[in-house]
Parts: sequence; structure tokens; C-alpha cells
Amino acid sequence: MNTESRSEAYAQAGVDITAGYKAVELMKQHIARTMTAGVCSDVGGFGGLFELDLTGITKPVLVSGTDGVGTKLKLAFLLDKHDTVGIDCVAMCVNDIICVGAKPLFFLDYIACGKNVPERIAEIVKGVAEGCVQSGAALIGGETAEMPGFYPEDEYDLAGYSTGVVDKEKIIDNKTMKPGDIVVALPSSGVHSNGFSLVRKVFDVERSDIKSPCAELGGKSIGETLLTPTKIYVKPVLALLDQVTVKGISHITGGGFYENIPRSIPDGLGAKIEKKAVRILPIFDLLAKTGGISERDMFNTYNMGVGMSIVVPKEEADKAVEVLKANGEDAYIIGEIASSGTKIQIS
Repeated sequence: MNTESRSEAYAQAGVDITAGYKAVELMKQHIARTMTAGVCSDVGGFGGLFELDLTGITKPVLVSGTDGVGTKLKLAFLLDKHDTVGIDCVAMCVNDIICVGAKPLFFLDYIACGKNVPERIAEIVKGVAEGCVQSGAALIGGETAEMPGFYPEDEYDLAGYSTGVVDKEKIIDNKTMKPGDIVVALPSSGVHSNGFSLVRKVFDVERSDIKSPCAELGGKSIGETLLTPTKIYVKPVLALLDQVTVKGISHITGGGFYENIPRSIPDGLGAKIEKKAVRILPIFDLLAKTGGISERDMFNTYNMGVGMSIVVPKEEADKAVEVLKANGEDAYIIGEIASSGTKIQIS
């Protein structure tokens, strides 16, 4: 830890640079869990270095994704629990880049806070590291910015960036998608990291009791349920790509079914989703009931229990479900592709 660098004037302005050094020391143990063979640098440099292993890749294409956690962070503040939102941050990035078949290589985070509390920053990075471990990505760098007067002392924002690689010949291409192809669902772990502005309004989280057990949620509290981290699908999907023809993947985030599933479907085709096949999680039923939200709006805002959808040939659908289940995903069929001017029908 740097013991020479300190500024009394900067400290009087509200920025303690020595707290930053302490935070780095505390997070090193978590970062160490994410190290992979390609990492060429240590924490603290000006740039994270990563050596590409292109074994078996003819034409490497880099794929990048960036995102944040959004207002779900308000739940972390209210519950004073900061070790899972980092998983959300990683998930929102790596789940996107896997949609084109790319394997995540590395991740960088950005934390902006009103006051640098080293122990809290380390807890946040602990979650980021866990997300990296789940996705096979190395945490090769990041930034913590202490911004007094811009953020309240007990609040922060969290965003991240990931890069992956895919062989150009293996980029998922929906040009071969056709009527009769099957839509397979991968279950979500909950609300994930989308639509929390509406969630917070409906449950009035700042003023209501979100810590007590809730019968509709099987005894879990609303707060605990909402803070459940976003599921990371990278490893099961990579396993699937090795064994089954995949024609399209959609990460179901903000905009729900209506916005995200059509993104992987070519013009002239549409997805016919069987509504009764969707395994809707209790939190969504409670949200719709409490807020008086229409079914259409729910499916157009939330994942409803389906965090990712995958389109495969009909003849490979059973195998796809089998492979995904063997890799820890309780996958199931929710619909099929049809000739249609309407990109998605849910009925």
C-alpha cells in the first residue's frame, strides 16, 4: 500500500486518497479468484493487460459489452448489503456478449461514490469477482472515484465493461432461422437488474417494510427477493454451443419479452410464445397485483421468470434442453418460430 501519497487539502475537500489505497488492498483477495491464464498485469497499473490465446480460433472477433446495475442499487443501500450487486453488474455485460456466441475474457468495473469506505468498496468488488468467476472472466482492472457533493456519502453507482472473443465462423447468425424452430427458455433468478424504478414505486421500498417475511414469496422478504443477483448464463450456453445448432439468443432485460426476443429474429419471422408454458415467478405475480400492472406491461417490462431465450432447430430441441439441464439450467420449451409480420405473439 502506498504510504507516501496523501493530501491534506484534498482530504479537506472530502476526498481521502489513502482510503482508496486501503480499498485496493482489501479487494485483492477477491480479484485473485478471477485470475486466468491470459492475465499479464497486476492490480494498480494504468491498464489491464490480457494475452489472447487464439488456439482453435481461425478469425478472432472481439465482442464488447457494458452496463450498470441501475436503481436496484437503492435496495442495496436500504438493506446495507453490498456483496451481490457486483454479480448483477457482471451479468448484465457477459449475458449480452454470449448472445453472439462470444466467450468473456476479462472485465473492468467502475465505482463512483460519495465517500470511499474501503470495507464497503471491497464488498462490492467481492460480488464483481464472484460474477467473474461464474462467467470465466478475469477482473483485470477498475476504477473507484470518490465524488463528494455529487453522490450522498452512503450511496454509489456501479457499472462495468467486458470483452469476449468468438471465431468469426461461429458467430451466431439468425439467417438460417425458419418456421418451426423452437424457443427454449432459461429460468431467471428473479427480477434481475431491470425495471427497478417501477419496482421501487410499486412496493414503496423507501417507506414500507421490505425486510419482513412475505407469504407470497415463500417466507422470503420482498427486499431479499428483489436483491437476488442476476443469473449468469455463460458457461451453460458455451456448453450448448459445442453440441447443438443455435440460431438465436436473447438476453431478456429491460423491455421484457416484447423488446428482447425479437432482437434475435430476422424480418419476416416472429416468435409465438405459449403464455401458459412460461414459469412465472411469484415476485412478478406480487408485483402485478400490488401495482395493478397489466399483463401486457409486465411482459413488456420484466423477464417474468425467463432470463434468456434460445432458438434451436426443432429436431435438436430435446437435446438442447438435455444439455442445458446437464449444465445446471432447468431449461424448457416456451414456443416456436413462425412466418409472421408480428415479431412476437404471447398467447
